[in-house]
Amino acid sequence: MAEPGFRRDGSWVGASVPRREDPRLLTGRGRFVDDITLPRMLHAAFVRSTEAHARVVDVDLSEVRRVPGVVAAFDAADLALGDITALLDRPLEEFVPTSMPVLAGDKVRYVGEPLAVVIATDPYAAEDGVEAAVVELDPLDPVVTETAALAAAGPPVHEEAPGNVLVDVSLFATEGIDGIFDEAHTVVTVEARTGRQNALPLETRGVVADWDDRDEQLVVRTCTQVPHQVRTVLARCAGLDEKQVRVVVPDMGGGFGQKCVVGREEIAAAAAARRLRRPVKWIEDRREALTASFLAREQHYTARAAFTADGEILALESDVVCDMGAYSCYPFTAGIEPLMASAEMPGVYRVPAYRVRGRAVATNKAPTAPYRGVSRPQYVMVMERLMERAARELGLDALDVRRRNLITEFPYRGVNAITYDPGSYRESLDLCEQVLRDEGWPGRTLPDGRVLGIGYSCFSERTGYGSGAFAARRMQVVPGFDLSQITMDLDGTVTVTTGTLSHGQSHETTFAQIVADRLGLPYDKVKIVQGDTDRITYGWGSFASRSVTIGGSAAAAAAVKLGDQLRALAAHLADADVDSAELDGRGGVRAGDRTFSYAELADVAYLRAHLLPKEVGPGLTATASFDVGGDGTFSNATHGCVVALDPGTGGVEILRYVCVEDCGVAIHPRVVEGQARGGIAQGIAGALFEQVVYDELGQPLAPSFMEYKVPTAAEIPDVRIEHLETPCAFTADGAKGAGEGGTIGAPAAVLNAVNDALRPTGVELDSTPLSRADLFAALNREAP
Repeated sequence: MAEPGFRRDGSWVGASVPRREDPRLLTGRGRFVDDITLPRMLHAAFVRSTEAHARVVDVDLSEVRRVPGVVAAFDAADLALGDITALLDRPLEEFVPTSMPVLAGDKVRYVGEPLAVVIATDPYAAEDGVEAAVVELDPLDPVVTETAALAAAGPPVHEEAPGNVLVDVSLFATEGIDGIFDEAHTVVTVEARTGRQNALPLETRGVVADWDDRDEQLVVRTCTQVPHQVRTVLARCAGLDEKQVRVVVPDMGGGFGQKCVVGREEIAAAAAARRLRRPVKWIEDRREALTASFLAREQHYTARAAFTADGEILALESDVVCDMGAYSCYPFTAGIEPLMASAEMPGVYRVPAYRVRGRAVATNKAPTAPYRGVSRPQYVMVMERLMERAARELGLDALDVRRRNLITEFPYRGVNAITYDPGSYRESLDLCEQVLRDEGWPGRTLPDGRVLGIGYSCFSERTGYGSGAFAARRMQVVPGFDLSQITMDLDGTVTVTTGTLSHGQSHETTFAQIVADRLGLPYDKVKIVQGDTDRITYGWGSFASRSVTIGGSAAAAAAVKLGDQLRALAAHLADADVDSAELDGRGGVRAGDRTFSYAELADVAYLRAHLLPKEVGPGLTATASFDVGGDGTFSNATHGCVVALDPGTGGVEILRYVCVEDCGVAIHPRVVEGQARGGIAQGIAGALFEQVVYDELGQPLAPSFMEYKVPTAAEIPDVRIEHLETPCAFTADGAKGAGEGGTIGAPAAVLNAVNDALRPTGVELDSTPLSRADLFAALNREAP
């Protein structure tokens, strides 16, 4: 019988063991940035632009410095920091590089852009100082919409991009595709827009920075997903060597991609701390988070697909325009959304011919950063609408059209030059339909007069992007690999460093499970260290579902190397052949006729080094790296959604939600389910509720939760999750990523369910979020 917590095969991987983070976090003993208080600490607040587009005439801080409690106030000239510049290695006609100043100097490009930083003895005095600033701006006509940006009628957002187009790429264009469309039995078109969203991590951005005179080092405690990238940019902006900057990430309350780019305020606060030689704290308030932080999602698709009479897709064409706001984010650039959409839009379907154009335009709105899913919720929604529309035009069942086009033979080399590793695309669709059918939803009517609708979405999630995948985008900064170091202590326990970073994904547990299996240790004997640039050689952080696939594989490889060291040491002490030595699965090594515990071996390695072979140095430490070759791996899923529409109000209630997911081997199934449920909630939010709106002057109209509609537990349904398992062939334990799938599939499933309910009206809606007014009008119109 297996020990408690183990799977039946005796391994930790695959077991939903108690999470090691929970006792600390659930009892209020977590330590987040705002919990940090240092002696003589000061507080920062920012003077921000009130105009969306203007020349800066003057920033007068003289009265600010007279406010009681204010210690200092700095504008761009005072701090003299370098700009943040993200680059692609693409010709000028494809990519226009722009720079984002830490503090705006000559021009402001969105409401909320920081112009100056006020440093005071407490946050209230800092806010009073902000109120005393006198800023003179010369307004320019703002560029507020993607249409206005492309028209380029007024002053450009950036002078170096007079047409407001920062990225314009045509990655694929199959020869002869026009003829395919001309000769096709049916061509369907979808024009879709998706609303601008805020990632809304529970913990807003923040920083506590302090200059350490002893180490001559700027120590920056901040909530970021990419600590090493923050170190690099801060060092470059401040003119420091990287060794003079240490970035430490404490517990973090969510990121969702918004924190996987380098922000300006953190750098300004750190520069002020260095200048004043006193700790400086800045905590973003919710108004700043809603109006001046990194946003995402605002995209416009014009797509068409050609089909045969029996529903087989022949060709796909898409024009993608992404409103990226005022600046390129570091390190991904303004290309993050259009390049993702262009490269991966065919998704789970066999598309023989493909043509796509992707553009990123600059507008006078807060800049865009990655947000959970990065374009995949949008292009999956468009692809699923194309499938639904083709089925309707052809008089076929929409699920049968999907089945006819799903990839079923693997590995599959797509028209987008991506190779898809084995998945369960057809199986997930079949099981999802079966679950809803067995529950009796098809054909059901509601007694209260509401209209029932059922919708599906099929998709894949590319996870574990390696260096090759990012290099294909021609990023000048190329993420991908990860490093891990493992060290055994005298008592036989181990400490493992990882360049990935947990912001809610339970790395302290899941990485410990991976390492524990390699060494035959209880998982609570494995300590995971993350988020400290002085303790971790280098890492790319956590985003794009890369943590377990890449970081976990690096940790597993390091553990194997340490195991080899332990075997070699035991063989030496037993005078046995090293090939005969093996880990016993219980914290020891069998060699010859002897068994050594890890503690005994560590005792020799550290305290009795004279017993070691001459060619082996003291200590037990191993380092390994991992990078995904080729195109990475693909998780996949099918989502099914049942909605009820109220003809009297246009209100939508989600009655049932089913997710059939396949992320390969689930290291911790409950963690995977938590990721899926959280992602689905965010996807539903984008489909029905959340949207950042601006007026014609570029003023944000949702500065609080009174205006920015966020779903509560009452609007999010219970989610049934079914697991399939198609192991990945090249990651540790066969795991694939699971972080973004819930968000990717939900908007399409909800939208298709709503359109199913609208079927009697003849109306089809293709954009999100779904307006209650539009739904009310559609439900109460006469059928054609």
